[in-house]
Amino acid sequence: MSQLGALTPINKEQLKLGQALPWAVYDAWGNTLHEAGTVIRDQEELNLIVEDGYFEDYLDDKDADNAQVLPKASQANSFSQPAPKLDVKLNPIEISELNENSNPNNTSDLNKESVMLDLDSVRWQVGETFFLQVHDNASIRYTVRLIGFVKNQSILVTAPRIDGRGAIIRDGQTFIVRAFPGKKAYAFTASALKSVYTPHPYLHLSYPKIVRCTAIRQSSRASVKIIASLSVGEPEQIGAATLTDISMGGTSGLLKRSIGKKGDSGVIKFKVNTAGEDAYLIIPLVIRSIVQTENSEEFRYGFEFVNIPTQSKIILSSFVHQTLAEIE
Repeated sequence: MSQLGALTPINKEQLKLGQALPWAVYDAWGNTLHEAGTVIRDQEELNLIVEDGYFEDYLDDKDADNAQVLPKASQANSFSQPAPKLDVKLNPIEISELNENSNPNNTSDLNKESVMLDLDSVRWQVGETFFLQVHDNASIRYTVRLIGFVKNQSILVTAPRIDGRGAIIRDGQTFIVRAFPGKKAYAFTASALKSVYTPHPYLHLSYPKIVRCTAIRQSSRASVKIIASLSVGEPEQIGAATLTDISMGGTSGLLKRSIGKKGDSGVIKFKVNTAGEDAYLIIPLVIRSIVQTENSEEFRYGFEFVNIPTQSKIILSSFVHQTLAEIE
């Protein structure tokens, strides 16, 4: 594949259902999703293009003469409304070499699908949840929300809090900042520039030059340690499990005693913490595997989630993405 020029996020106002694409559509890594001229007739497919699609932006005058590009008046950075016309550039870079120290047993596909993006090409909305992890003390984490930004100067977020009280943030303190909207996880390093206390408390973070973007697959499993209660089979059998990994499709865990059999349906209940809030999930499941471990007193179960309620699906997605985003 020839080297692409700058890639620009597609705006929903640029495309209409049933009309031919005016240009080829690419994903964030420069892979072609749809050729120019393709007619999109499915609304869900159109939504996916708007959410994850990019087009090649010819920034040089000599290229513009030979390119069919829609007017950019409708292209707005999602940070603010209205937004100025931006010279947005996105250079896909494989960065698996940056993850050489990652856990080799990690079953997620994060390390294979990371790229570095200019901040201007990231679609964050005001109110987006950010997770701040203190760089030199990974156990200290804060949950904040995006307020806005001053281009090339600072990002404004709500003031970090601990137990309902404002946390003391020193100027220059460095954080690893993460967000995981939709099907992607983002991470960048930023330092505290200034804490503001009046009229409302908020924090200025340094403006990053680049942001790491990671695609999260449906099957990506996050390592966890969660105590869950199970109810399976006919007649009903009840047990407790220690979940060791989880995805949007299912989970696996250890039980002290065997309950149910392969193919049995049931319900699992457990608590997660996402976006700084505790949530209790009750999810229908089917037992897909039962294996006795080397420790004869334990059994490893594989469960498939089925018919997940909408609200539970939102919470589970947020939790899985958050956990995967925190993998370094």
